[in-house]
Formats: sequence, C-alpha cells, structure tokens
Amino acid sequence: MSAVALLRTLFSYRAWANAEFLDKMKGFDAKLHAEDRQAALRLLNHNYIVDQIFAAHLVGAAHNFAADNTPDTPTLEDLRQALTASDRWYLNYLETATPELLSEFVPFVFTDGDRGCMSREEILTHLVIHSGYHRGEIGRIMSRLAISIPWDTFAVYLHQADPSRRLKA
Repeated sequence: MSAVALLRTLFSYRAWANAEFLDKMKGFDAKLHAEDRQAALRLLNHNYIVDQIFAAHLVGAAHNFAADNTPDTPTLEDLRQALTASDRWYLNYLETATPELLSEFVPFVFTDGDRGCMSREEILTHLVIHSGYHRGEIGRIMSRLAISIPWDTFAVYLHQADPSRRLKA
C-alpha cells in the first residue's frame, strides 16, 4: 500500500472515529457531568483547531489562530458540524495528493512562536496520531463516568468499512 493510500484510509478511519465519539458524547449529562463534559468538548475543539491550523499550513494560507484552542467552547452540535467539515476537507485534500506533493517540506510557525518544518506526509501523520491521542483522553473520562465509549480502533474500522475482510481470515 502506498503512503497516499494509507493516509486516505487513516483519514477515513479518523472521520469515522470522530463521528462515533461525537455520538457517544451525548451520554454526558450536562448538569451531572458538567466539568468532564466541558473538558471533553475542549479536547475535541483543540483537535479541530489544530486541524485548521495545519490545513492552512498545507495550502500556504494564514490561519488567524493565536492559540491551539479557542477561548469559547462550542456546543456539541457546532463541534460536530465543524469536525465533519474538517474531516471532509482532509479527505478531499488527499484525493488529489501525489507522492511528490506529500514529500514536500512545509515551513511554518507554531502558535507559541516556535518555528517548525515538516513534510506534508509528516503533518498528516501527526494529525491522525494527535487526534487519536485526544480521543483516548476523552475515552478515559467517559469510562470513568461509566458512559458508553466507542470501540475506537483501526482494526474495527477496517472490518466495518469492508466486512469481506472477515471472510479472508
């Protein structure tokens, strides 16, 4: 499998995992779990903002974010719409990505002022790993509160996306 094909699969998985988490986050009781719900929303919003920052880097545009999160926390529904659009943007970006494009290095400045430089492939890989890390944090919060969590694994996604894989075993 080529790196482009793998990244397309990983971003499809990420979109699926984000949707699963957003659905399960309805299990937070707004009053009983207010602080934990807020923390979970902040983590997902952080993922979204980091996605927007790196999307801007990938296309050479300004992102206008001074930090890796926003002062205000969006509602669950607003976050669902934003993350869904962001996931769609990355999948569309990868539809036209070539190995040559992905190997290009992109210089940028982090929101804390530090300079950085990564290949497009490294940026995309970072985003998949980054979002999984923070979904894991949210999963721990939900588990502690006995809220049903999604089975957020790449293997589960692959077998749901292509059930014929089970027949090959």
